[in-house]
Amino acid sequence: MKNSTPAFLQRRQHRKARHTAKRQAQRRAQRRAAAAEPSRGQAVLYELCKTIHHVFPNLFDQLRQVEDCRQKSDYTLVEILLAGIMLFVFQEGSRNALNNKRDEKKFRKHYECLFKLRLPHLDTVHRVLCRLPDTELEQLKHTLVKTLLEKKMLHKYRLFERWFVVAVDGTGVVSFSEQHCEHCLHRTSKTGKTTYFHPVLEAKLITASGLSISIATEWIANPDGEYDKQDCERKAFVRLAAQLKQQYPRLPICLTADGLYPYQGFFDICRQNGWAFILTFQDGNLPTVWQDVQGLLPRTPAQCQHQRRYHGSTVIDQTFRWLNHLDSGGHTLAWLECVEIVTPQKKGKPPQSRFVHLTNLTVTASTVRVLSRTGRLRWKIENEGFNTQKHLGYGLEHKYARVSWQAAKNYYQCLQIGHLINQLTILSTTFQVHLQDKKTCRHLWFCLVAFLLEGHLSQSPFDTLAQQRFQLRLL
Repeated sequence: MKNSTPAFLQRRQHRKARHTAKRQAQRRAQRRAAAAEPSRGQAVLYELCKTIHHVFPNLFDQLRQVEDCRQKSDYTLVEILLAGIMLFVFQEGSRNALNNKRDEKKFRKHYECLFKLRLPHLDTVHRVLCRLPDTELEQLKHTLVKTLLEKKMLHKYRLFERWFVVAVDGTGVVSFSEQHCEHCLHRTSKTGKTTYFHPVLEAKLITASGLSISIATEWIANPDGEYDKQDCERKAFVRLAAQLKQQYPRLPICLTADGLYPYQGFFDICRQNGWAFILTFQDGNLPTVWQDVQGLLPRTPAQCQHQRRYHGSTVIDQTFRWLNHLDSGGHTLAWLECVEIVTPQKKGKPPQSRFVHLTNLTVTASTVRVLSRTGRLRWKIENEGFNTQKHLGYGLEHKYARVSWQAAKNYYQCLQIGHLINQLTILSTTFQVHLQDKKTCRHLWFCLVAFLLEGHLSQSPFDTLAQQRFQLRLL
C-alpha cells in the first residue's frame, strides 16, 4: 500500500525526528559531563591537598620528627598530631564534632585514603596532647613558616621590598568562673564576681591580601609561686621579642601595633634587634612628642599631601601630614597623620576618620601613603586573625581542654597550623574560581566535609598530584 502522506509532511517529520534525536544526544552528553565533573566539595578537597602537597611536601616527615612522649600506643604520633591539626583544617569547632564524623564509615575510609593514615578517636588525641610539650608544636609551626620564607612565597608582600610586616596584639582565649590553674590571670568586677582567663600575645605576619600567619606565640600567664603583679601584655612582649629574634634572627621585620606600644622599652627592643615599626599613636601618649608635633606642624606647611581615590560610586579623600626627626629618649621618630573623608557617608560612621602613627622610618611625600596604609594593616590581626579564628569554625574560645593547661596550649598551636594551611588554600589564585556567585568559604568547607561523608573518592588526590606539574600562586 502506498504511503498517502504528502512528501512535504514526510520531510517535516524527518526534520523533527532528527532534531529530537540531536537534542536527546545533547542531553545524554550533558549528563555524562555532569557525572564526570567533580562536585564542589571534591574540587575544594583537591585544592586543599594541592596546597599541602606543593607548599608543605615534607609535612608528614616533619610530624615524625616530633619526639614521642609515650611508652606504647596503638596509633603513631603522626596519626595523633595530624588528627589534631585536621580538627581545625576541617573547621569542626569541637572534638565531639570530629568524633561524630569519625563514626561514619565512609568518612573514615576517605580520610585514610587521603593521608594513608588512620583517624584516631579525639579522646586518644587529647590524652597525648596533655603530655606533649607545647614547644614541639610551636617549633613545627616555625618550621612551616620558614618553609614559606625559603620558597619566597611571601616576598612580594614586603614593605619597600625589604620589610616583612608583623602585627603584634593580644587576645583572650578561654575564661572560667573558677580558677583553671595556677597560671590564670584574674579580674574582679564591681559586683564582686571574679573571672579567671588565659590571654595570649601573638605575632602574625600580615599582608594586604588577607594573610594573617602566626609566627610566634607568647602566653600571658602568671608565674609559679608568689608574685607582686600579674603578667601583662608589655611583659609578654619582652619574651615574644626574644623568641622572634631567636627563631628569625636575620628576618627584616617591621612591627605594627596599637596604642599600647609607644613607650621607651619597645623602642629599645626594636633598636637592639634592628627592627622597623609603625605604631598607632593616640592623643596623650608621649606628651613631649605631642608638644613637638603641635609646635612644628605650623612651620612645615609643605609636608602635606592630598589624594582622592574612587571605589565604584564611593569617593575617598585623604589628607596626609608628616614630621621627621622627632626625639623621644634618644630615639629618632617620625609622625604621620591621615584624615580620611568617605562620600557618600555610611550610616553609623563618623563623617571623617583620623589615623595617626609613629615610626622609625623616614617619611617623605613618596612614602607617606604606603606607610599610613601599612600602619592600618594592623587590623588584619584582628579581623583575618582573631575574629576568623573565633567565629568562623575554628573555635578559638572553645574549651578544647577544660582541665589540662598543657593540652590547651597544644590545641592552640594545632589551630594556628590548621588556619595557616586553610589561608594558603583560600588565597591561591586557583581557589578563587570557587568563590564566585556569592559562595562563601564557610559554605565551601561545608561542601568539602559533606563530600568526605557521602562522596566517592576513587583515588587519593595526593597520588594524582604526584604525577602532575603545577604552580600555586597567592593573590
